[in-house]
Amino acid sequence: TSVLQVTATDADDPTYGNSARIVYSILQGQPYFSVDPKTGIIRTALADMDREAREHYTVVIQAKDMAGQVGGLSGSTTINITLTDVNDNPPQFPQKNYQLYVPESAQVGKPVGKIKANDEDLGINADIKYSIINSEGVNTFSISTERDTREGILSLKKPLNYERKKTYTLHIEGMNTHMDPRFSYLGTFKDTATLKITVGDVDEAPVFSMDYYIMDVYENARSGTEVGAVMARDPDSRNSPVRYFLDSKEEDVRYFRIDESSGVIKTTQPLDREDMPWHNITVMASEVDNPSLLSHVPVTVQVLDMNDNPPEIATDEEVIVCESSRPGQVIQTVTAVDKDDFANGQRFSFALPSLLPVNPNFTLKDNEDSTASIIARRRRFNHLTQELYELPIVVWDSGEPSLSGTSTLTLRVCPCQRHGRIRMCQGEAFLSSAGLSTGALIAILLCIVILLAIVVLFITLRRSKKEPLIISEEDIRENVVTYDDEGGGEEDTEAFDIIALRNPAAAEELKFRRDVRPEARQHCAPPRSHRSPSVELDEVDVHEFIKQRLNGYTACS
Repeated sequence: TSVLQVTATDADDPTYGNSARIVYSILQGQPYFSVDPKTGIIRTALADMDREAREHYTVVIQAKDMAGQVGGLSGSTTINITLTDVNDNPPQFPQKNYQLYVPESAQVGKPVGKIKANDEDLGINADIKYSIINSEGVNTFSISTERDTREGILSLKKPLNYERKKTYTLHIEGMNTHMDPRFSYLGTFKDTATLKITVGDVDEAPVFSMDYYIMDVYENARSGTEVGAVMARDPDSRNSPVRYFLDSKEEDVRYFRIDESSGVIKTTQPLDREDMPWHNITVMASEVDNPSLLSHVPVTVQVLDMNDNPPEIATDEEVIVCESSRPGQVIQTVTAVDKDDFANGQRFSFALPSLLPVNPNFTLKDNEDSTASIIARRRRFNHLTQELYELPIVVWDSGEPSLSGTSTLTLRVCPCQRHGRIRMCQGEAFLSSAGLSTGALIAILLCIVILLAIVVLFITLRRSKKEPLIISEEDIRENVVTYDDEGGGEEDTEAFDIIALRNPAAAEELKFRRDVRPEARQHCAPPRSHRSPSVELDEVDVHEFIKQRLNGYTACS
């Protein structure tokens, strides 16, 4: 089989003798490979080379000129040859028989063991598919291939039960997934092994006879009435006794109790179907010898109906009676309701109370379809004469025993207007039906008027408010501040300097700005005494002094 062709070149003139005539030979790689001396093609020298025995080879080829004669020059090259893999080896289990221990508590779908067949090939040529080929094993177990390790992973398809079956025998087959037809003569590329599985006994929780229970009991049954019973047993070979109890975390548990030995469920109080028609409880069971192992089962209790509720009229609203009603006219059709449950549908009968005298205003007609019609017996009503009428109606149901109830309807008279088939009461009727009396309406209107009056008064006061007077710039007056305080006596003379009042010269000087020096100062004043102010004050009375000053200013003017 051709592997590779090598080519050597010679720079000598090929037309001059044998100087450029090259011959190829193999120096290393025999007896596995050979080379054609003229073309340099490397070929296999042995048939059926086995990669599993040896994968890598090193071949050295020599090229020599002068046709390989003595004196010729040579060169060599090295070729590394690798054998590629083919699927020529079937998978093989290392041993034919295996054993495995699996406890009966193993979970369904979880791995319980593994097995592996060896294949000397590589890559996809070594891919193996595992399968269980006998019916005993395939019904209980399943096997799959782990891609990376090429192991067969064994899992459970359904729970194990030691008490029912203690051992299983599995025939497992491993087969290549990629077959090469060229090597079909080597036989089938698969292998089988036997796996014996031993089931281990585990102390298990009790098992109930059913996955869930549905029971029923009539409402109003006395406390202690038996509802039903559950049953559980120990699946282990010891068959330990079982104890029952209710899950105390549930709300409905207060209505029931269970006998811990027999599993009989009883009521603890009368039940009301109209209050709660279904009850859901959970019964738990444990072994007496091992209370830590618990099992539970849901129990649903249906409360069956008893005819214990009387029927009543379906509406509590007032019935409107128009003043223009005629005798025989249907005022309104009424229906009834009943809290009880009737399997064949509810049927009601209606009538007026037999113990009361005949109603002169209205009568009642049973339509025999669980409805009744209120009919007027006289012509014309007047709401001013009588606005409200009361009509008691007796209703019977069709239960066993039959129950009856009396409902009183209120009929209100009001003027009506006819628009086609629709009756419309006028404003006062609508207001009355809304629960508003005439006095209430007057009070509401009065409150609205008072609020409007307050708003108008507030706006008027805002507009009539006077603005402050603007003082003219030419009529600037000193502000006179009035203090309603008692004088301080000597404290006033100490706090304020009154020399300016007694010394007119000092007062005149204060009229000029002290920060500007005047160029000339002319004023007319009486001759000033050169004596000290204290002496002058002692001799001259203040009143006289002011008088003299006034006379002096008059002369100047």
